[in-house]
Amino acid sequence: MNKVAVIDYGMGNLHSVAKALEHVGNNTRVSVTADAKTILEADRVIFPGVGAIRDCMAEIRRLGIDDIVAEAVRSKPLLAICVGMQALMERSEENGGVDCLGIVKGQVKRFANAVDPQSGASLLLDESGEALKVPHMGWNIVQQTGTHPLWSGIADGTRFYFVHSYYVALGAGEKAAGVTHYGVDITAALSKGNIFAVQFHPEKSQHGGLQLLRNFLSWNGEN
Repeated sequence: MNKVAVIDYGMGNLHSVAKALEHVGNNTRVSVTADAKTILEADRVIFPGVGAIRDCMAEIRRLGIDDIVAEAVRSKPLLAICVGMQALMERSEENGGVDCLGIVKGQVKRFANAVDPQSGASLLLDESGEALKVPHMGWNIVQQTGTHPLWSGIADGTRFYFVHSYYVALGAGEKAAGVTHYGVDITAALSKGNIFAVQFHPEKSQHGGLQLLRNFLSWNGEN
């Protein structure tokens, strides 16, 4: 029996993640839980998240999820999704600046590549100078930056579904597994040892996303 724990700290539609895992998994038991024992006894761990990083980090620390995640990444494959990926970083610019878990070197940045000359407000523009909407919501091509077991059976340039207002800028020495572009270059996926993290939502990304989850269920944490 393949035991998978989806960490529940009250942030995110965990039902859709669990259902997607159950759909692609054979002989798989999915637990949506905040219980440390259940998470640490699982074979694999999903670390999801949506919403404001300040609220997410407050609940993560209140429930002791920070210690559970730190322990889990020492011994088992972990897939972080959306704000779960951002929470792995050192710090986020959101909500005036929030310290994150610091498991991966990098910062979470606000979308901006220009400044309005009249108001001084930050802007996000495309290559033609047209304003782009924030949050970034929709399908974007992800270019794979190398081979990885979680990309198995997924064509380079596959589109995945994104919903986010902030993006990860990796620190020196960290490895992007996939990139996309929305006004600025975005780390769409990262790989660090037995951690794989994605900014997009695989459970909402149809065939490509389901294949990634299927790959995760058989991944042993090695690259």
